[in-house]
This record gives sequence, structure tokens and C-alpha cells, in this order.
Amino acid sequence: MANKELNKILLVEDEVDIQTVAKYALERVGNFQVKYCYCGNEALECAESFAPDLILLDVMMPKMDGITALKKLREIPALKDTPVIFMTAKVQAGEVSRYNELNILGVILKPFNAMTLADDLRAKWTKYQEQRTSST
Repeated sequence: MANKELNKILLVEDEVDIQTVAKYALERVGNFQVKYCYCGNEALECAESFAPDLILLDVMMPKMDGITALKKLREIPALKDTPVIFMTAKVQAGEVSRYNELNILGVILKPFNAMTLADDLRAKWTKYQEQRTSST
């Protein structure tokens, strides 16, 4: 199976400042096609039609946190296997361990470096693709 290139990212982030920095990092530096959502409910409405390769999901959001949003996104058949990376400032060992139990690709710490975010995502994506290839 040939490895798929990472092109389309769904970013779910409620903080405008972080979304602005991420927009620069992902579109300008990373050259990705990005769809932005401000909350979990908005992500649920647009994710399937956007068909992202990867979902970059904030953990702490109002109304619906990232963990709940992840569980609801995975209930959508077309998205059940879409890889997810959490973004969070909450990175205590127990929390990261809990996130990893949810079968995500990893965690990006906030604040993140806009100049390396795209490379960080590509590295996690490449590792994911290699694991998929070796298990088939």
C-alpha cells in the first residue's frame, strides 16, 4: 500500500489568536488545505464533507470538549479512521496518557512553534503511515 500524502487538515480551535497562528503555520508554512472550525459542533457539521486527512483538535473548548468531539466524530462512518492529533496546554503525564488511550496520533503542546508545526504534523503523519503499511 502506497503512503498517502498529508494534504487536508481540519483544525478545531476556539481561540482566535491560536487559530490565526495555526492558519499561518498550516497554510503558508505547511502548504496544507485547511478547514477551520471554532467548536466541536461546527466540526461535526462540516468534517464529513471536507474529508480531512487529519484532524487537529483542541482539547479544551466550551460546550463540547475535544474528547467528546473526538468520540462523536468517530461515530461518523466516513471519519471513524481519520487520524486525530490533540492540541492542548494541559500536558501532565496522566492527561497525555489518557489522550493516548483514545487512539490518537499524538499531542501538540500549546503554545506551539508556528515555524515547526507543519513539520511536527508531517512527522506524526509519516510515522502513522509507516505503522499502517507495516501492519498490512
